[in-house]
Amino acid sequence: MKAITISHYGAPEVLTVTELPDPAPAAEEILVEVKAFGLNHAETYMRSGQWGDVAQVTGIEAAGVVAADPSGRLAPGTPVVAIMGGMGRTRNGSYAELVTVPAGNVVPVHTALEWTDLAAIPEVYATAWTTLHDNLAVTDGETVLVRGATSSLGQAAVNIAADFGATVIATTRSQSNAAMLEKIGAAQVLIEDGNLLERVHAAGLVVDALLDLVGNSVLRDSVATVRPRGRVCQAGFLGGLAPVPEFDPIADLPSGVQLSFFGSFVFGTPGFPLSAVPLADLVAKAEAGAYHAKPVRTFTFDEIVRAHEVMESGTAGGKMTVAVG
Repeated sequence: MKAITISHYGAPEVLTVTELPDPAPAAEEILVEVKAFGLNHAETYMRSGQWGDVAQVTGIEAAGVVAADPSGRLAPGTPVVAIMGGMGRTRNGSYAELVTVPAGNVVPVHTALEWTDLAAIPEVYATAWTTLHDNLAVTDGETVLVRGATSSLGQAAVNIAADFGATVIATTRSQSNAAMLEKIGAAQVLIEDGNLLERVHAAGLVVDALLDLVGNSVLRDSVATVRPRGRVCQAGFLGGLAPVPEFDPIADLPSGVQLSFFGSFVFGTPGFPLSAVPLADLVAKAEAGAYHAKPVRTFTFDEIVRAHEVMESGTAGGKMTVAVG
């Protein structure tokens, strides 16, 4: 099969299109013929070596069809999406024509979406849905602030929260993104400058829940921004992976504020079964236009280096996908 491998850890140029033996599924695995895959910042960390030793083939999500299922549960040719399950970390991932995935991380779908459109949905929408419904427990009528809303995960969160009746405040570093965020459901857009607390108070806003995708660099500001007994969930690191210096819960975490973290790498584990996420419904909403989930840009397999360059530049403006074949 053709696959994109990490020749050595480093810049985007280390990604190389090569030939590898076709993988064979073990028991409780499914072999997926990849039609398209989504691009995620996690893959830049894997490629660069920031997450230590990882698999030769990166990629944490895919859209395609079942090539083989030893259990017989899914017939060959069944359209599916697959996410996580160790892909790209402990096992070869989705940057390939074929990938084996733990059966619990594969979900059948029925949709007329193009493969490259379908590939924009699985990881970010499953993650956004979980953070909003589980970690933050946002309900209809509450106000949720999405910090880092122009990212692909941020846009998914704005879509989902607005669709189920929450009032959404979105942040962005550029005023030019405001119209786009309002179009997908944001009731108000604030310009990100690292001092969100001041902007929220100046606008007279009360924030029930905050989804922080910027990460450690603004964590102190985020937990101070929500109302008393508000909720904060950190689920991204757009501001970098450096830890919070000298974080002290006594001084830095307001009494009663709930702080949690969610990493999508847990999908498919016993505590976080993928079956708990209504992925088929999320795909259906995207197909119906209730979610603005279409990728902002699609690349070919041979354009993977350029795709990673755009992703690292922070100029993508949303989800990007790659067509295979």
